[in-house]
Amino acid sequence: MLTPGRLSLARKRRGLTKKALAEALGVTPHTVLRYESGDISPPAEVIDRMATLLDFPVTFFCSPDIDELVADAASFRSLTAMSARDRDAALAAGAIGYLLSDWLDENFSLPPADLIDLSGETPEVAARSLRQEWGLGEQPIKNTVHLLEAKGVRVFSLAENTRTVDAFSVWRGDRPFVFLNTIKTPEHSRFDAAHELGHLVMHKHGGPSGRRAEDDANRFASSFLMPSADVLSRIPRVHTLNQIVEAKKRWAVSVMAMIYRLHALGILSDWQYRTFCIQASDRGYRTSEPFGIPREHSIVWQKVLATLWAERTTKTDIADRLAVPLEEIENLLFGLAGALPVVVHPQSARGSLRIV
Repeated sequence: MLTPGRLSLARKRRGLTKKALAEALGVTPHTVLRYESGDISPPAEVIDRMATLLDFPVTFFCSPDIDELVADAASFRSLTAMSARDRDAALAAGAIGYLLSDWLDENFSLPPADLIDLSGETPEVAARSLRQEWGLGEQPIKNTVHLLEAKGVRVFSLAENTRTVDAFSVWRGDRPFVFLNTIKTPEHSRFDAAHELGHLVMHKHGGPSGRRAEDDANRFASSFLMPSADVLSRIPRVHTLNQIVEAKKRWAVSVMAMIYRLHALGILSDWQYRTFCIQASDRGYRTSEPFGIPREHSIVWQKVLATLWAERTTKTDIADRLAVPLEEIENLLFGLAGALPVVVHPQSARGSLRIV
């Protein structure tokens, strides 16, 4: 028996419309609509064709319902530039991330969410308040992914081959999720992670939406990664772009993010801001970074995969258990798990992971 929501999810994950799937199956679009609404169930041979066309195991389509992500509940950074197809494909990847997260909860004990509700605060106040709550002081953050994971946020990657899907975040009950596209620079991903953290703490219960919400999250990320007191004490004045390029190393941010922050703090005049933005663009700093940093990896998935490897359990075994293509597991961990094995702490064996 077909589970309607799973057909819809697999179709969206592959970027197909109902009409396109109908043509491939040799049925009418109305028939596909009735399949996805649960009005009728396709015969076994049609489910087999679906599995082949969509490259999902047959068992995927007949398993229990999955919690779906809806666009209104997720924060996307590039709403105006994003097509509905790209948005739906990313949301479908997020739903598979839910499956993987549930499997993780069944096998390991991870930290509960430790985020505070900062709705109603200005982005700058929210950033300072969260730093104070977490005891971060004014020091630069060494690894944003590690920090989010230590505070109970589930971090997954998005292997979407499009620059319109930067990242998105969502609350699922009491568990916060962040999905990061790793197609851009490591500095950009750090900012994306902080941006989504801003959404999680400021917009859990609604509030500003659209461009206003995105601007607030950008201001939060800028303040969170580059605390005002630290920046002002180290860069009281700027005369050249090279000073900014050198300074950005401390906070591991992009040149453009550093320029924005210096302007927001009044260190750069409007004229300097425009001049340095033009110079940075001419040097190609909008798409690449001087003195680039290594990409941040997930400590959770490094330890999980090391533990499983010791038990001779592979990512293929996880994919089989969840009835999803191995590629989908790889996509969710791409750029996060890292390539090097890690030593598992004695307290980090299966059943408990110590995140520090």
